[in-house]
Parts: sequence; C-alpha cells; structure tokens
Amino acid sequence: MTDSILNVAGHTALVTGAGQNVGRQIAMHLATHGAKVIVNDYFAERAEEVAREITAAGGEAMAVAADITDRDAVNRMVAQGAAKFGPVTILVNNAGNAGATPTGGARKPFWEADRADWDSFIGVNFYGVLNACAAVIPGMIEKNDGRIVTIISDAGRMGEVRLEVYSGAKAGAAGLTRAMARTLARHNIRANNVAIAAINTPGVAAARAGNPEMAAKMLGHYVIRRMGEPDDVANMVLLLASDASSWVTGQTIPVNGGYSFAL
Repeated sequence: MTDSILNVAGHTALVTGAGQNVGRQIAMHLATHGAKVIVNDYFAERAEEVAREITAAGGEAMAVAADITDRDAVNRMVAQGAAKFGPVTILVNNAGNAGATPTGGARKPFWEADRADWDSFIGVNFYGVLNACAAVIPGMIEKNDGRIVTIISDAGRMGEVRLEVYSGAKAGAAGLTRAMARTLARHNIRANNVAIAAINTPGVAAARAGNPEMAAKMLGHYVIRRMGEPDDVANMVLLLASDASSWVTGQTIPVNGGYSFAL
C-alpha cells in the first residue's frame, strides 16, 4: 500500500504571503503532495522565486503578485489561477504580520498609534482573509469541496503585549473561520485555524543570534525547548488540507511548542 492519506493531488491551492518563510514552506509541502499551487505574494519577485522552486522540483505552480487587502486584485488573482489550474479548493490564509509595507508606528501601543498603523494590521490579517475567502468560496460550493486553513497567531488566542490591534485582527479571523465552518459544512467545505508561536525565520534567527540573553529567555516559554520551524506549520496545514482531517472543522489548533495549551 503506497497511497498517502496526505495526498492532495487534484486540488488547486492558493497560499497567500507565500513568497518566503512559513508561506513558502506551506506552498512547497502542498506541491510536493500533488496540489497545483498559486503562489501569492505582494512582491512579484518573491512569488516567482518560490514558483520556480516548485516547478524545478517537479511540481506545478504559478506566481501571482497581489495585495490581498485589495478585493478586486484578489478576485483577479483567483480568476487567473482558476483559468490555469481550475477552481481553488484549498485556501491557506497565511499573509499576516503588519502587511508587506508596515507603518513606522505599527509597534506602538494602539492608543498612541494612528489609524494607518491600525489598518496595517487589520487590513492584511482580517480584510485579507475576508477577501480571499469571498473570492474562492463560490468555486468551492460549485465543486462541493473545499478546505480553508487560516494561520492565526497565539496572539489571537491569548493576546500579546504591545500587539493589541494585531491580536484583535487575528482573533477576528479566527472567529470568521469558525463561522464559515458552520455555514459551509453542508457544501463539504471545512475551515480551520492554525495558531502559531514564534517561528525560526531568518529575521527571528538573526535577532536571537544578536541577543543570546533574549534568545534564552524566549526559549524558556516553550515546553518543547526549541523554536518552531516553517516545516512544523506546513505539516499541520497539509494535514488540515488533506483527507486525513476529513472530520475536522471549526477548530483552532496550536502549533506552538507548548507556548500555550488549548482545551
């Protein structure tokens, strides 16, 4: 017996913010397991590089640069992907943080920040998820098949100091996902959240290397005494996108090394 229950062949997957780090690895995982992947990023060169990696490894991918806070741009991207690969049946809402072009005040306490600083978080983490979901759900309903995975932060579950607006936007995306799970189940569409803690991206690795004391303190928050890697997140996303999780919907699953526990 060689067939893998994690096989996602026959699916078209859209991964937002897939030009680097966690998003890149999610796109690679899905392509490795048979999906045709629409690699989205705000920056065209990032998306194109990941799409080239996938095709060089024998997978199928196309790069589409789009700002996910722009609903029209998202609609065009989904239509372009569907024209080449067929309707999207796996959506991974990965784009996040403070967006591709964060404002200078993004890390201020929200009562000292400008509306534009708030919007940098709310735009990508909440409206971006709304836009992508609204664009792909009609095609999923028509095919009677869909899997939506939204990457939220543990900030959306627990709250995070000096990241109040980000925490609220992620919590909003998580609530949206739960509501979609209830609404769309009759169309064989599942929707789940993956809540992640700090991941060892190049930026995080550089910060830790430059401040060993901070790095040790940071690691002390994790029951599993290591930083998360992009593979850790991509593995869970693949599980939720595959038939291995066919009876799982409306859930928020932490992938966080034990930073926090969930009931």
